Amino acid sequence: MTAGEPRLYLDFNAGAPLLAEARAAATATLDAANPSSVHAEGRRARALVEDARRAVAAAVGASPQNVIFTSGATEAATMALSPLWLIDDVETRQVALAVLDTDHPCIREGGRFDAEAVTRLPVDADGVVDFGALAEFAARCDAERPGVLALTLGNSETGVMQPIDRIRPVIAGQNVRLVVDAVQALGRVPVDIAALDADALLISGHKLGALKGVGALILRTNATRPLPLLRGGGQEGGRRAGTESVAAIASLGAAVRAATMRLAAEPGLLMHLREYLEAAIRQRVPDAVVLGAGAERLPNTVALALPGLRAETAQMALDLSGIAVSSGSACSSGKVGRSHVIEAMLASGLAASAEEGALRVSFGYDTSEADLDRFANAYVALAERRRGRESHERAA
Repeated sequence: MTAGEPRLYLDFNAGAPLLAEARAAATATLDAANPSSVHAEGRRARALVEDARRAVAAAVGASPQNVIFTSGATEAATMALSPLWLIDDVETRQVALAVLDTDHPCIREGGRFDAEAVTRLPVDADGVVDFGALAEFAARCDAERPGVLALTLGNSETGVMQPIDRIRPVIAGQNVRLVVDAVQALGRVPVDIAALDADALLISGHKLGALKGVGALILRTNATRPLPLLRGGGQEGGRRAGTESVAAIASLGAAVRAATMRLAAEPGLLMHLREYLEAAIRQRVPDAVVLGAGAERLPNTVALALPGLRAETAQMALDLSGIAVSSGSACSSGKVGRSHVIEAMLASGLAASAEEGALRVSFGYDTSEADLDRFANAYVALAERRRGRESHERAA
């Protein structure tokens, strides 16, 4: 980082910068009353919550009454991954859960299911679900053994998207509920709960530029839903107890509106930026590997592996040069070594160049080509130092 050069933030998948719209919406509500109160002040606070609920619902093609605000995606996932569901308003025990071995930990760890009831489905070298294993799970889910399939639509580390259009036929006709983690997808690609044929979606505010500590569980129909995780008062239609955080919810509504409007206005921008960065890296560092390159991926995410370059070392070097990227999910920070995502992909034949981990570059609509050039230059410098080190070792 040269003198006076600002830091460059390329870690949007860990948390997007707070949007001006979200900040304004939150600060305008800091004096809001309890939205469950029936007096005028309470009704004004309730109106703010319901306005945000409509914004979230509109973004994914849901009904507002089917949006349940939570403290974030982890709470929403823990609520959704429950053995006890209402199915067409009848309490029904789900006896099995399938997750992907590359899922975010809030999905992969199985929520409220006992460990022995959880099947972790393997993935191929690109990180796409193993369809044979999925079919085996679905075949076990019959009238006597209802199950839940939970998956992350867009992987937070690699950007790899699961092909829902190929997954739906595998579970069609089986007694399987589908829970989709749309945390990284919303605002970057179109997300529609009916098109996904999902029973529930999970979203998180801070991935969109809202305040941290807010998210939502979104249902296709209120008649089919998991039983509450938090019991107590009658907030959120009796489905999630606890006084709503009006400021955080208002920021989520504003961020969702801003993100969906930006996606509609510039639908190809993020993909253009991703292709621009990948072309620069492939040209200048030809032995670098883009993880998941053979699969559909989120347009704002690039995961790079380079033989002989440890991801953690590269991340620290970039940080010192003023560039913020990640070497894995922020929810796995502090852990040394390859992430569970790369481990699962390596097990299915991912190139050994990823054995030392991968750097994740994730960006937003206001990221510029110049920003990506700056990252590419720094990455090339790391690659050249690695080559020099290897040449010295061979000469010795």
